[in-house]
Amino acid sequence: MHLDRLTCYLAGGRPPGGRHSTPGCRDPRPPARTTPVMLPGLMYFATESETWGGGRAFYDPDRRPDLQGPAELPARAYLVTASQFSDIAAQEMYRAPGEDLDLTEVLMHGRARLGPGRYETLVCAGLLDGYPVLTFTAPWSSTDPGVGLNPPSAAYLEHIAAGLVAAHGWSPLRIADYLASCPGARGHWTATEIAALLGPPGTPGASGPP
Repeated sequence: MHLDRLTCYLAGGRPPGGRHSTPGCRDPRPPARTTPVMLPGLMYFATESETWGGGRAFYDPDRRPDLQGPAELPARAYLVTASQFSDIAAQEMYRAPGEDLDLTEVLMHGRARLGPGRYETLVCAGLLDGYPVLTFTAPWSSTDPGVGLNPPSAAYLEHIAAGLVAAHGWSPLRIADYLASCPGARGHWTATEIAALLGPPGTPGASGPP
């Protein structure tokens, strides 16, 4: 959700607090447009992030009525080329960029599983100004047995919080309540603990990247 984070995928680099550098896209140009969006579904944390430690963030577009958690996921839409999207997806799987994805199935059916990897399932969450809203996530659901929910690290929560401020202008208290309610974080992080990470309003931790 933070343009600085996306720039690491486009032009190469390492986000503040991260442990992993990315090589960048074949086309490093910034997105032509960007806008905040709300997607149906929820965010959850699972597996183990090599970049941040703790659980990774995943998108579950198939939120079930009996699953506690937010009904919508705050996100940020970037207008990028198909090759840039392909290269970003490759880097999330720790692969070298350079090969365009076949987007035919996801554009026709709204979903396409390209492989078993954690970010190899493409999802089309709808249209925005005539453009498909594409993202990628894991092939499993947040409620699947054995999914391995895992609480995120403090550094990761701070980075996501910076993105929520940059994209949506949320207050630290709203961010803390939201993140504490996401599966994987819920029961391990309280809203009070997350708010303490972000600091009081007006501090750098509450208004920008850590």
